[in-house]
Amino acid sequence: MADDDRRTDDVRNAVSRAQAEDAVRVLLRWSGDDPEREGLLDTPKRVAKAYEDWFSGYALDPDEYMARTFEEVAGYDEMIVLRDIEYESHCEHHMAPIIGKVHIGYLPDGKVVGISKLARVVEAYARRFQVQEKMTAQIANCIQRALHPRGVGVVVEGAHECMTTRGIHKRGVSMVTSKMLGGFRDDARTRSEFLRFIDVGGKR
Repeated sequence: MADDDRRTDDVRNAVSRAQAEDAVRVLLRWSGDDPEREGLLDTPKRVAKAYEDWFSGYALDPDEYMARTFEEVAGYDEMIVLRDIEYESHCEHHMAPIIGKVHIGYLPDGKVVGISKLARVVEAYARRFQVQEKMTAQIANCIQRALHPRGVGVVVEGAHECMTTRGIHKRGVSMVTSKMLGGFRDDARTRSEFLRFIDVGGKR
């Protein structure tokens, strides 16, 4: 587990559930409502429970998911692609939801990993306060560390509620980020094949 993850665990453990619920009551008052009225009495408990779910990624170590690999692949060395991995995250700037999909590709170099583990890596990073660019790089770097493949490609699509429900209020806008390593970065044909497989924004 990375040092940043350990520091986050330390901070979280230093805050009690009661303190978290009190913080929600303060925000309710600041918003102009009465946390003691009937409809809001249980809201602090519900919000604290929701946070445990939304930000459960802080308790997960993505590298552990990638620890078990398989080498009996009969010499398979072509591209492996897992596309349309749905995720839900939260913007670290406004704490608003980010909802989208992740597409992952890699060129194995003697070993592969179960595809469900790739989806779990996405979940582990998504269920934290995030910046989409950072999350894209984190996923790609995790796969690179574990498999040492000949190349990794990660493309992330995200609809940011901090843009659609506040500020400029523009709906129907999605952000696309990518991180290419090894052959995906150096070889235009490999990169093109990957992008054709995932067909971001196209018709399938």
